[in-house]
Amino acid sequence: MSSTNLPTVCIIGAGPSGITTAKRLQDHGIPFDCFEASDEVGGNWYYKNPNGMSACYQSLHIDTSKWRLAFEDFPVPAEWPDFPHHSLLFQYFKDYVAHFGLRDKITFNTSVDHAERGDDGLWTVTLSTGETRAYDALIVCNGHHWDPNTPDYPGQFDGTLMHSHEYNDPFDPIDMRGKNVVVVGMGNSGLDIASELSQRFLAKKLTVSARRGVWVLPKYLGGKAGDKMSAPAWMPRSLSLALSRRFLRKNIGTMEGYGLPKPDHQPFEAHPSASGEFLGKAGSGDISFKPAITALEGKQVRFADGSAEDVDVIICATGYRISFPFFTDPNLLPDSRNRFPLFKRMMKPDIDNLFFMGLAQPMPTLVNFAEQQSKLVAAYLAGKYLPPSPSEMQSVLAADEKYYLGPYYESPRHTIQCEFDPYVRNLKKEIADGGKRARLAGNALPVPARALQNA
Repeated sequence: MSSTNLPTVCIIGAGPSGITTAKRLQDHGIPFDCFEASDEVGGNWYYKNPNGMSACYQSLHIDTSKWRLAFEDFPVPAEWPDFPHHSLLFQYFKDYVAHFGLRDKITFNTSVDHAERGDDGLWTVTLSTGETRAYDALIVCNGHHWDPNTPDYPGQFDGTLMHSHEYNDPFDPIDMRGKNVVVVGMGNSGLDIASELSQRFLAKKLTVSARRGVWVLPKYLGGKAGDKMSAPAWMPRSLSLALSRRFLRKNIGTMEGYGLPKPDHQPFEAHPSASGEFLGKAGSGDISFKPAITALEGKQVRFADGSAEDVDVIICATGYRISFPFFTDPNLLPDSRNRFPLFKRMMKPDIDNLFFMGLAQPMPTLVNFAEQQSKLVAAYLAGKYLPPSPSEMQSVLAADEKYYLGPYYESPRHTIQCEFDPYVRNLKKEIADGGKRARLAGNALPVPARALQNA
């Protein structure tokens, strides 16, 4: 089938999800345009990205080992350390684009300001240049670590309150030497920033504030990268969780042993927080802990235990909202609890030509998550995959939500949790099943190519 008979596609974003999706469409001869608001690929891994959407800070190392993050068709360099610095990831993505000849397919310094689906099913896309284009399908790859979720505390604060999204290093955007700093949140960014600022000659006092205790996992276990020690595919989840929890308690101990609050949940009932430094810093007294902030009182911050402390800087490592600023249709936006359920984490059952890539918080890796998803999308657009009926998609979606979210306590931060290995196994089965459905339907294109015909 020639490319002129295949649907035309708009890809929003050239971060890791966007470029691997573009590569897969190119492999299938599917015509596409990819629009990137920045001047380079890499998205979140582009330090000081001029589009303002990167959450990357200078000292950032990925918490997924090189063994798990690599694209399957483009291995990472063998000489890389186990947990590479963000600059290596950024170069890796640029090399990926060069290797597969994708750069000319990406329009840089151009954002999608608005996207709307017409009654005929076509997507009308308005670009930042003012140009309007029509496409048969839309693929959203704009990421979910760029719209900061900053708490709204009662009271007035005389110091500096910022989100970790703004944090670049201990001297940027403000010099934090000799300051009393509170880091809010114990996710990966919060642990990294707290560990960095607690070093001698930096923050005068470093306090971590959180509503609840968390389990902090080391990056290495038994001399190996922790995410290499995954359970075998045949093992039931209940047994795998039990063994993993037993192993952690035996080898890490309790969080209280490091001077941290006791978590109110089991290991892996929350998205894991991993750090190679934090537990040692906490146990050494370099990091102190306070419960949630309840009020801002000028130069002081009051906490849930009734205490108040002088504070110069508050850094809120409090996560991000799922946002699609180019959509105005409420049906295409998450609800007030940050929930946005999708079939196979990609499709809304009632819309046959819209796909969301990389919109998940998978364990252990996100970088090549969309690479796996792109296999279904490309097969679908080429007429080699057909999804089940919308009602069946909704049933599968509900079952998947129950499976993937079931182990986690209810929270806006857990609405897109996913386990990478089971997800990929299920995705492969769905692609095979969808291939059979497509053959029975005569491999007709589920998304007809109309945009060029109507141009």
